[in-house]
Amino acid sequence: MARLNLLEETRFEKLPVTIFENPKVASIKVANRIADLIRKKQSENAPAVLGLATGATPVGVYAELVRMHKEEGLSFKNVITFNLDEYYPMQPDADQSYVSFMNKQLFDHVDIDRNNINIPDGTLKLEDIPAFCLNYEKKIAEVGGLDIQVLGIGRTGHIGFNEPGSAPNSGTRLVTLDDLTRKDAARDFGGKSFVPTKAITMGIGTIFHAREIILMAWNGKKAPILKKAVEGEMSGEVPATYLQMSDNVEFVVDVEAASLLTRFDTPWLVKDCVWEEMLTRKAVIWLANTLGKPVLKLTEDDYNNHGMAQLAIEKGPVYNINIHIFNKLQHTITGWPGGKPNADDSQRPERAEPSTKRVLIFSPHPDDDVISMGGTFIRLVDQQHDVHVAYQTSGNTAVWDDDALRFVEFNIDFAKKMGLDAAPTETMYEDMRSFLEVKKPNQIDTKEIQTVKGLIRKGEAIAGARYCGLEDDHIHFMALPFYESGKSQKNPVTSEDVRRTIELLQQVKPHQVFAAGDFEDPHGTHIVCFNIILDALTELRKTEAWAQDCWLWMYRGAWHEFETHEIEMAVPLSPQEVERKKYAIFKHQSQKDRAVFPGDDEREFWKRAEDRNRETARRYDELGLAEYEAMEAFVRWKF
Repeated sequence: MARLNLLEETRFEKLPVTIFENPKVASIKVANRIADLIRKKQSENAPAVLGLATGATPVGVYAELVRMHKEEGLSFKNVITFNLDEYYPMQPDADQSYVSFMNKQLFDHVDIDRNNINIPDGTLKLEDIPAFCLNYEKKIAEVGGLDIQVLGIGRTGHIGFNEPGSAPNSGTRLVTLDDLTRKDAARDFGGKSFVPTKAITMGIGTIFHAREIILMAWNGKKAPILKKAVEGEMSGEVPATYLQMSDNVEFVVDVEAASLLTRFDTPWLVKDCVWEEMLTRKAVIWLANTLGKPVLKLTEDDYNNHGMAQLAIEKGPVYNINIHIFNKLQHTITGWPGGKPNADDSQRPERAEPSTKRVLIFSPHPDDDVISMGGTFIRLVDQQHDVHVAYQTSGNTAVWDDDALRFVEFNIDFAKKMGLDAAPTETMYEDMRSFLEVKKPNQIDTKEIQTVKGLIRKGEAIAGARYCGLEDDHIHFMALPFYESGKSQKNPVTSEDVRRTIELLQQVKPHQVFAAGDFEDPHGTHIVCFNIILDALTELRKTEAWAQDCWLWMYRGAWHEFETHEIEMAVPLSPQEVERKKYAIFKHQSQKDRAVFPGDDEREFWKRAEDRNRETARRYDELGLAEYEAMEAFVRWKF
């Protein structure tokens, strides 16, 4: 019976998917499978032939293999490896090369014979690549083929660098990279313009010949493409769907990557559900959106015809369900994000008392505050709350080099105009120009350049916060140490990051904290900053009464918005407030027109924020609620 239930739940899935609580647990399981193969082959006096992947996904697997080598004596002397791909052109000693990546993550730490390592050569002459690719295939065949092929999946659906349009029988070859793939790699190269346009990759046909294929995917960024790969029709538009033809494949994913699979996203379509409040809200909103109807117009037939008959029977009549969900949505809307004084707050998202609250807005980068919640920021100040803003990082890696030079040039000219000694600044300026003329992609800036870039963003943040109505003593710059590495790869979080956060929280003693809950941030800074805040508040809640009464609200908007069923506070913005928010964002001039790291959204930050806020309001309107110009959305963290 249990087996039948599982088959029913997974009937939309066209290949095996194993789901783990988090990437660490999953990575250890995959590493153990590889280690078991290596040991088995050693007992047979035979080589273990591994197909290896690069990128963030397999890092945990390699770390566990290194641990097993150092602590358990796992030997790699019988291991032969073939990497999936390499950028072209690419020097092997470049930081971005997959040779460097594999050495850093695995090969430098184990006892593998270097002659057994095979990675596509990014230094070849163009005319020599076809022969190299044929020989790569021949070498794989000569050692008996791949025992295990480890894969990640790109957001285009690529496996290896087999981009959309790749044939299922393709072999190792030179390919052109998709624009989205190059955008995703931009952070590693210091900008998309520095990312190679081509790569050498194993083909899908090559991958298919492996005796075992393990595709791994972590976090919500991979959820949309994972759903297509697992549940979609086979298509060259999503090359990973070709794995549906293999009998030897398994997808190993974490909970977040699996979140859009039917059995998790719309479980009522495949099984009976326990209809708790959040699932009911999600299902009713889904039904309304699917049918293009307001919530109050949904009928019993609508429920019965769309997998929700069980809900109608258990919680019905359906009109009562509709009214209940409509009221819940209505109660999320408030023009008083700090609570409405002298009002019944039993149906409001925030407490009425104290009527004047101390508010601390944390901003991971120096512009996330106004981009994601600028309207609410201004509203809180206008409603006389004691608002503070804290910029957690300098954001100095996201300033163009020519902007840094321009600001130093201004400083030199200003000094001369004022009769001040500009010579030291001129010397520094010449050193900066000399460095930037030979600077390599993603090379760490000099300390002077880092300082200038940080000051640019600091000045913009101050201008934005002042525009929102803050005095300077309510604007805080934390410069958390984890960020200040001068490079895209940040330092590990330490107790110092948490200590500085605790210190600021103790200084302000806020009733409300707002923090970025936009964990789809492609740079990873948002979730790191959020976890630091969470650690600090968790520690303070053990001993300090004010911290136990402090509510933590998460905002989004820079990258994605909350789903409608998740929203617990929706702050409507008038047309005039939308304009005020836009002007606050405009204070961040270095991020306007063309951001250094825009992600895969080419719109300017003010435009993407404005569009998302209007989209949130439109979604509420289509569900039958009041029509507003725009809305900012928040979810309360439950400790």
